[in-house]
Amino acid sequence: MSERVGFIGLGIMGRGMAANLLKAGFDLVVWNRTAARADELVAAGASLAASPAELATSCGVIFSCVSDTPDVHAVLLGEQGVIEGVKSGALVVDMSTISPQGARDLAVALGKRGVHFLDAPVSGGSEGAAKGTLSIMVGGDADQVERATPYFQAMGKTITHVGAVGDGQTVKLVNQILVVGGMLAISEALVFAQASGVNLEQTLKAVSGGAAGSWALTNRAPQMTQRDWRPGFTIDLQQKDLRLVLEAADQVGAPMLATAQIYQLYRTLQASELGHEGNHALIKALERLAGVEVGAAG
Repeated sequence: MSERVGFIGLGIMGRGMAANLLKAGFDLVVWNRTAARADELVAAGASLAASPAELATSCGVIFSCVSDTPDVHAVLLGEQGVIEGVKSGALVVDMSTISPQGARDLAVALGKRGVHFLDAPVSGGSEGAAKGTLSIMVGGDADQVERATPYFQAMGKTITHVGAVGDGQTVKLVNQILVVGGMLAISEALVFAQASGVNLEQTLKAVSGGAAGSWALTNRAPQMTQRDWRPGFTIDLQQKDLRLVLEAADQVGAPMLATAQIYQLYRTLQASELGHEGNHALIKALERLAGVEVGAAG
């Protein structure tokens, strides 16, 4: 028998994730700092809580998906946070991308109240959140992962228990290193193709089915060539994740040659007030260096 489920954070990712929990038939309570973002979910049958604390009083399993480590601490441990209403034995699952140590600190704080904790960051962009096809990387006790699995299955397609609390966040940072490295490679390839005068659509068709194929190439390269900068994931959020990568890599002594460079390229775009655009707008930094605009005629 499923427990009443709470969902905190209805942003670019959380809104789709919460909607899929509702579609799967779960009794859902939601909270968002901007309450109007919950209107569609409430119209579809969700209940709206006045605060994370109120939400926690009636839910056995509580999910959070917000922007950064301080935001997670605020909604879980702050004034009117989950910790003020949660019952002993409940399960809190944070699906934000935060620091691995931040996840472990949350587990300790909630554990003192008899509350279980999993860190379960996701990958797959707003498309995956809307379609319920996210990849979910879970850290925590196996029995609690099993408890959360029916809910995960409503939101994601690939659910992997990667280790202890905090390990989910570490694996998500591995994911982000791969994501931005791929984005830089796609950007360089398209700038080269544009400068060389080949047909971009035919070029993508030719390379997508071979060894160079990837999710990013299929989903983001066409946006680049069409000058469509709508975000599946914004530059500002990508930079937050890369900051976490560089901090964690420094702690373990892992060199981040390309990732550090990409962080600086994104910083130039933020300086031009493009942080709200999709992370595939990385190509604009290379276009400026090359004096070439991908997708331009001639």
